[in-house]
This record gives sequence, structure tokens and C-alpha cells, in this order.
Amino acid sequence: MIIVFKPNISRKEEAAVLKEIKRLGYRPHIMRGVARTVVGAIGDELTHQSLESLITQFPGAVESVMPVQKRFKLVSREAHPANSTITVNGNVIGGRKVQIMAGPCSVESEKQLLTTAKAVKAAGATILRGGAFKPRTSPYQFQGLGKRGLKLLAKARRETGLAVITELLSEDHAGLVAEYADILQIGARNAQNFQLLIAAARTGKPVLLKRGLSMRIEEWLLAGEYVLSNDNPNLMFCERGIRTFETYTRNTLDLSTIPIIKQESHCPVVVDPSQGCGRADLVRTMCNGAVAMGADALLIEVHPNPAEALSDGAQQLSLDSFRQLMSELRPFIAAAGRE
Repeated sequence: MIIVFKPNISRKEEAAVLKEIKRLGYRPHIMRGVARTVVGAIGDELTHQSLESLITQFPGAVESVMPVQKRFKLVSREAHPANSTITVNGNVIGGRKVQIMAGPCSVESEKQLLTTAKAVKAAGATILRGGAFKPRTSPYQFQGLGKRGLKLLAKARRETGLAVITELLSEDHAGLVAEYADILQIGARNAQNFQLLIAAARTGKPVLLKRGLSMRIEEWLLAGEYVLSNDNPNLMFCERGIRTFETYTRNTLDLSTIPIIKQESHCPVVVDPSQGCGRADLVRTMCNGAVAMGADALLIEVHPNPAEALSDGAQQLSLDSFRQLMSELRPFIAAAGRE
């Protein structure tokens, strides 16, 4: 259920309503907007008492009580009609500016990472991506540098001022990765690893949730519910391509999810065209399309020498290609009414 407070109610009135919500068996989740405060009452409406009485009990405080029709309660626009934004190191994700997250698929060495970080920042990126722990299809492929990779990401942040996004693979590593990263990425293979989502949420760091390889949109939104329902409002969805019958590309980048998620949810939408198609020659075009469709940020793989990359070299842009992409992208950003 959604409880909408009247404007300018006192803290005492608000506390009294929240106390009654808890007494009736629900857990209140508070969402404060510019003009209104809304509470999502989390609980089983079939077994708990009705919340309709709140209107008569607190006529000066409660404006309305509405059922949420969606299975994903807190992620839904019914619960939060306005767009949510996430601020990371002064960069607003979900605002007017399209944020660019760029860097290597894997952190391989200090030289490789710092060279890339400085180059992507000079070209206009605001967030550095890089995998310290890598989920690989084969156990014999490069698995990442682990904690050493995290330390190198932190060094790159100190030297460039870029915020850091990196993938979290294990509940056991949640505290460690959160210590070094500004944004925690949950990859496609873990998109429905619910205990991992809970652990990521409880660090308090923003969470980027990638779409699973064969995940339906409702399943993706419900996975995001695990983050918001664990008291972390900083969730963003990332479309990274799904598995289909097509073999021309590594995955099929589903740009239709951008307007769908925008309609269904208030959370920012990010697109990863590198993973999305698995081909560097298509990344620039897919970035243009993603921005035109309303993406709030792009997650792009960049490497000083893609031919020598230890993982996914075929989909990583060279430094020169990334600079060219950023130049070509600006008219599309402007046409979309963004910065």
C-alpha cells in the first residue's frame, strides 16, 4: 500500500502514522519528495490489517491510501511518480546530464588502468569502470586481480577524481568492495542472486543492477525491489543485452527496455553497449541509439590496446575510438534535450 501525507505535516504527526503502520503489521519505507512525502507500507495485505483507516484516524496528516497494483512495489512509479536521481562524487545520475562510465573490462595492471582512466576523463567520462573480480564463463580464463585490482581503482580515483564502479560477485566481499568502490555493479549472472542483492544494498552504496541473460523485464524489476526494500534508495537498472537466437552479435541489446523501465519505474536507466553487442565496431552506434531512447548513463569498455586485453578485447574501444565516440555523441545528447 502507498500512504500519501498531506503537505507540511509535523514530525510528530508523521511519527504517529508510522507507528500505527508498524502496529498493523507493515514495514514503512519513506520516500520524501519536493512537495509530498510518500510511505510504502511493505507487508502481506492478505494477512495484515487494512490501512484504509489511516485516513479517518489521521485526517490532518494522511491525504490518501492506495493499493499498488504492481508486484514490484517500491521500484514502481505508483509508489514514486517522480524520477529518482543518484549523486555520486558530485555527478547526478538520472538528471539532465548523461553520465559516461568508461574503462577497461578488467583491471590488468597499474599502467593499463591509469592510462585508460586519464584518457577517458580527458574525453569527458565522469565515472571509471573496471573489473577487479571477473565472472568468466570458463574457469581457465582471467579472473581479475581481486583486492589488488580494487586498490588500483582507488589509486586511479585519487589521481583523476573519477568515481569508481566495479562488480561485486560475492556476499563475502561486499564490505571489501564497498570500501573501494563508489558504485557496486551486480552482473548479469547474479541478477537474481537475491542474497547478494541484499548484501549490496546493506552497504549503503549505489547499486547498478544489470539485466540477466534471459531475464524478463518484470523479473528484473522484482530483483531491483530487493535493493529498495533493504533501505537503499540508490538503485539503477542497466540493460546489457539478452541471449537470443542471433549469432551476429554476442548478445541482443534491447533498447526497448529504456522507455519500458522509464514508464514502470522511477530509477535511472543505464545502457552497456559493449556487453550488449560484443563488437567494438557497433558500440558507437548503439550509444547514439541509447541516448536517443532516453538512457541516463552509458557504461563503455575502453582499453589502451584491445588486441592485448585479457578479457573481452573484441568489444573494447581503443582510446582514440572512445574520443571519437564522445565527439559524435554530443549532437545526439543535445537532440535528446540532455547535456
